[in-house]
Amino acid sequence: MLDQMKDTVAFLKQQSEVTPTIGIILGTGLGGLVNEIEIIDEVNYDTIPHFPVSTVESHSGKLIFGKLGGKSVVAMQGRFHYYEGYNFQEVTYPVRIMKMLGVERLVVSNASGGVNPDFQVGEIMVLNDHINFFPGNPLIGKNLDDFGPRFPDMSDVYDTEMINTALEIANEEGIKVSQGVYLGLTGPTLETPAEYKMVRVLGADAVGMSTVPEVIVARHMEMPCFAISIITDLGVPGKIKKVSVQDVIEVASRQEPKMTKIIKELVARI
Repeated sequence: MLDQMKDTVAFLKQQSEVTPTIGIILGTGLGGLVNEIEIIDEVNYDTIPHFPVSTVESHSGKLIFGKLGGKSVVAMQGRFHYYEGYNFQEVTYPVRIMKMLGVERLVVSNASGGVNPDFQVGEIMVLNDHINFFPGNPLIGKNLDDFGPRFPDMSDVYDTEMINTALEIANEEGIKVSQGVYLGLTGPTLETPAEYKMVRVLGADAVGMSTVPEVIVARHMEMPCFAISIITDLGVPGKIKKVSVQDVIEVASRQEPKMTKIIKELVARI
């Protein structure tokens, strides 16, 4: 796996001279941040050796190198999910590559279902913790000692400094932002009412199908992480409605400019 990573990094260094310090993963309906990036190079996933290819219609499948907020960044326009048939090592492969390219901090966005009864559709939630409810962990198997320890600490998964900075920015911009715990499930089905109830009982405020594996791997490599979610539907008793992927994308796209403003300014300040 390490040899494959070296091949991938060598190829990407031939495609772009940008040495990114910030890595960004863009979630469903949240690709608009790319419009704020001063793009220097774009690389399609299907041309990158050993790189997975996104099979989700709403995910573009490009690695973007450029400048955002005065910082050199690499952004994934389209991520990978366990429900696509990839294993956890494949889902998190790009995060390893980001680290090898020079990335020091990871910023992640996603769309999720809200189970906190105080949430509304379109709520923006900054993650302050997560629950791994996937059937496995990307660190299972032989430990990659070059990247991190066998038993990484997870007591501060999401970086407090970046969270506080994001909340300050939101306050300055008049954007309502909540904090909460995100629980990761496999999908691709949306949750049943009983499953939503379970998620809430377990202590989460939102549920989704991504983010947790990528953040685990980033923390294994001691990369500080920041994650932000747009609540696109509600799993609250009495407020549960039938939801399609198009509904999710529509809500995410509507709130995306606010999230973009927060991330752009956050990147500038860190």
